[in-house]
Amino acid sequence: MKQLIQDLKNGHTLLEEVPDPQVKSGFVLIKTTRSLVSLGTERMLVEFGKANFIQKARQQPDRVKQVLDKMKTDGIIPTLEAVFNKLNQPLPLGYCNVGIVEAVGKGVHGLRIGDRAASNGNHAEYVCVPENLTAKIPDNVSDEDAAFTVIGSIGLEGIRLCNPTLGETIVVIGLGLIGLVTAELLKANGCKVIGYDFDQQKVEMALSKGILAFNPAHGNDPVKFVKQATNEIGADGVIITASNKSDEIIHQAAEMSRIRGRIVLVGVIGLNILRDDFFKKELTFQVSCSYGPGRYDENYEQKGQDYPIGYVRWTEKRNFETILNAISTGQLKVNSLITERVPLENFGQIYGDMRKQGSIASILVYPVDSKKTNTVILNNQIFEGRKGVFGIIGAGNFTSSTIIPGMIAAGASMKFIGSSGGLTAKILAKKGNISKATSDYQEILKDKDVDTVMITTRHNLHANMVLESLKAGKNVFVEKPLCLNKEELNKIINAKLESNSSQLIVGFNRRFAPLAKKMKQILGDGPKNISATMNAGFIPSNSWVHDLQVGGGRIIGEACHYIDLCTFLAGSKVRSVCMNSMGENPQENTDNASILLKYENGTNAVINYFANGSKAYSKERIEAYTQEKTLVIDNWRVLTGYGTKGFSKMKTRLDKGHKEQFRLLTESIKTGKPIIPFDEIVNTTKTSFAAIQSLKEKRWVEIEQ
Repeated sequence: MKQLIQDLKNGHTLLEEVPDPQVKSGFVLIKTTRSLVSLGTERMLVEFGKANFIQKARQQPDRVKQVLDKMKTDGIIPTLEAVFNKLNQPLPLGYCNVGIVEAVGKGVHGLRIGDRAASNGNHAEYVCVPENLTAKIPDNVSDEDAAFTVIGSIGLEGIRLCNPTLGETIVVIGLGLIGLVTAELLKANGCKVIGYDFDQQKVEMALSKGILAFNPAHGNDPVKFVKQATNEIGADGVIITASNKSDEIIHQAAEMSRIRGRIVLVGVIGLNILRDDFFKKELTFQVSCSYGPGRYDENYEQKGQDYPIGYVRWTEKRNFETILNAISTGQLKVNSLITERVPLENFGQIYGDMRKQGSIASILVYPVDSKKTNTVILNNQIFEGRKGVFGIIGAGNFTSSTIIPGMIAAGASMKFIGSSGGLTAKILAKKGNISKATSDYQEILKDKDVDTVMITTRHNLHANMVLESLKAGKNVFVEKPLCLNKEELNKIINAKLESNSSQLIVGFNRRFAPLAKKMKQILGDGPKNISATMNAGFIPSNSWVHDLQVGGGRIIGEACHYIDLCTFLAGSKVRSVCMNSMGENPQENTDNASILLKYENGTNAVINYFANGSKAYSKERIEAYTQEKTLVIDNWRVLTGYGTKGFSKMKTRLDKGHKEQFRLLTESIKTGKPIIPFDEIVNTTKTSFAAIQSLKEKRWVEIEQ
């Protein structure tokens, strides 16, 4: 299928051939017929992409601060690599999509195959959208009119926050697409509506809809105009839908408001607010969040957990349905807003000049015979007869920033990369010179040339994909963790014993770091004391990482890295574990915990995994003590020895062992010798589970051997 994307590095807008997305539980697959170009929002993305590096930095001062902080801990080169990697990931454009439902995932109840649906899907021939971000289109609403559903919902949410009543005067500042829809909805609500814009064509469009509209460039002072139109009372409410960096707009909004008036921001403006403007009138100010309640809530959008209507009357989905009903009943007339209708392949007519006068709404028209394919071929490399041919499942940030560069440096043969959405797989396939991009990972498992599968998806998908890969007779490399519970682990152990696969490796990369290898060499054999501290940093509680069903929590999902590292340095396996955390609820406080490990050879280790420390301090620190020797690794850049004859210090650029891991992995597939013993992987995984058990039961837990 074809999809429109924005290259953030150079500002180019591209129509890319990508694999079709796969429908999944709670989602709907839609074949697009029309999509609406949001000229304001999409123009900002296009112009940001065209800006040079300095201009991009000036537009995002918060991100610049994050970059500077990262430079302090990780160094300049790794930080710049991360920044440029982010800029090399193009963005999908569009969020106003209409089409026909082709497939519904498990748990979807409101839509059936063949229904027409509006959604916030991208500009693509096929989109896969969560059910709560879709709405069924009434029979008497055309696809073109339905394409205004999402835009209309943005305006509607601003109105709901403004809470207008019959007869009130509401001012709409900015009569672009959202402003015009907002003004018409306010009028249908029984309000007196005043609107203004510097584009005369938009003003005339508003006048034709019965809006009291004017152009300030023609001599009208906005504040005086509103005061005069309200008998010097002022506006009951002001909804700002403009896009402008000036602080004058918020000042004017305050000046034209009545005492205790309401101001709602839907657009993007300068917000250097003068206290006196709001103090003397006791004005209220609120920023509207997109389509309504539920936006950016993963439980609502991705998991389909609706809010009870008695407590949240208007969610984003119910706002979608309200807009469609308003169009159906004639309360909202949007067809006259359409400036142009352009076939998808001629997208340049719209994106070539997004500031052209007179443009309000542009509709992209999609071909009826859209080609559907799960796999896109980028090149025709020959893999037959080779050993060590990789297929990668997962195309997220870590795959882009770490795995692909590491595999390229290792000279690995990569035939496939897959992601359920398709687009990221295609982008990374180009980056890594990978032959095929797919949205169906079963294609990778069925391919005869691929002998090794790399799994880099979210944690809850690891176990099943490992099992399927082993059943298909593939070697498996899976990013940590191996799985999320004992039941999954037992299935994997049995499958590994029954399979013909020579390797099952987990991405415990730190044992391959040059400083870790040097530390182990100097420490030698015998029992040791090891102290490993990870200044992991705070992750919001609503992140998928904390979801025990998806991420497994930070101990199982992340601290397992350090369990493996301690095992590597100890030269032994964990015998028992005890964990304590800050706070009372173990499920909520596992990101501030200390783990004590007893090893079979007498080694004692403590892992401090903290999320409440300063970012200015080193992220990782490992200390080891044995035979009157002390060795310290500081943030994978410096190894210092004390009492170590013939050794004092070793320095490297930040290196956590990824590149060496992939080099050794590539070689080991050809030789059949695993780079990490499978019994150590199992021991580490069991230890991570036992740590959680220890915390809950407040005791030491023995590790089953």
